[in-house]
Amino acid sequence: MIQEENFIAEINGKETGLFTLKNNQGVSVDVTNYGAALVSIFVPDKQGSFEDVILGYNSVHDYQADQYYHGAIVGRYANRIAEARFAIDGQEYRLSRNNGIHTLHGGPTGFGRKVWNAEKRGNQLMLDYFSEDGEEGYPGNLEVAVCYTLNDNNALVIDFEAKTDKPTVVNLTNHAYFNLGGSRKQEIANHILWLNADRFTPKSAEGIPTGEYLKVKKTPMDFTSPKPIGKDIGASYPQLSQGRGYDHNFVLNNETGDLIKAAEVFDPASRRCLEVLTTMPGVQFYTADYLGSGAPGKEGLVYQPRDGFCLETQFFPDSPNKPGFPSTLLNPGETFSHQTVYKFSVKT
Repeated sequence: MIQEENFIAEINGKETGLFTLKNNQGVSVDVTNYGAALVSIFVPDKQGSFEDVILGYNSVHDYQADQYYHGAIVGRYANRIAEARFAIDGQEYRLSRNNGIHTLHGGPTGFGRKVWNAEKRGNQLMLDYFSEDGEEGYPGNLEVAVCYTLNDNNALVIDFEAKTDKPTVVNLTNHAYFNLGGSRKQEIANHILWLNADRFTPKSAEGIPTGEYLKVKKTPMDFTSPKPIGKDIGASYPQLSQGRGYDHNFVLNNETGDLIKAAEVFDPASRRCLEVLTTMPGVQFYTADYLGSGAPGKEGLVYQPRDGFCLETQFFPDSPNKPGFPSTLLNPGETFSHQTVYKFSVKT
């Protein structure tokens, strides 16, 4: 079980802790200010039994050692930037590398490895972090704020905001691994997924987008009609054969930037349902095929491939180097402001 004292520590001179949000339906969410990470989400199944539906760890020190970004807010730039460099107005910026020659999720000490300031206000948790100009190679002093709100409709609302004093790039997301069966009772292959995406961005074997947009129709990438996650995961298809499963950016049918329903996942065994809503233009669907080592997680388990899935709402990978992708440029006087919602229910 998650115990508050296991999250009380001093890291780099700042205190960490565990913060619990609860609603009138009995749903609860635990968050640590180390990485602004979601630690647990307890929701009911068809029989009213509450279980934790995200993977993670029992102590803040295990989160420090984690290499998989469990539950963390990742940035300054979520996902990959090719060759760890990009340019703004002809000025090239070189980033820290942590994924071969590329940078991933902000670099070796990105936002998921920082201690955030935290303030609980009723059913809200406000977190903020100040990223200095040049941190991991990114330009501009960046003020970042994330707010978690748990409402009585069993929806966890995540509001992201950032401001800069110099032109920079920003892409923030949450990296929770879900298993609606409760922790690791089963692989997620039988979970049924629907994605509001007619296209995806194909990638190289190193995970870098080619810059193209491909239609999902008549391919194993098609989740426009609900289907089990495992149905086509082993298909002979280049975008799946070069990797270990799904780890792709899907282009949401959202040209306006409004809050839309991006995805729905249903577990037939527990009858739990997760809806994902977002204002972001994309979502990275990842079937956790690189899990399988590291410290034991909750219940003493070492997580294995496909024990969970991620739906990381985002701008597209390597957008700063891809003119045909939505811009991630943030200028002084502008505000990066986006929202993602995880809404839970039970299907009868």
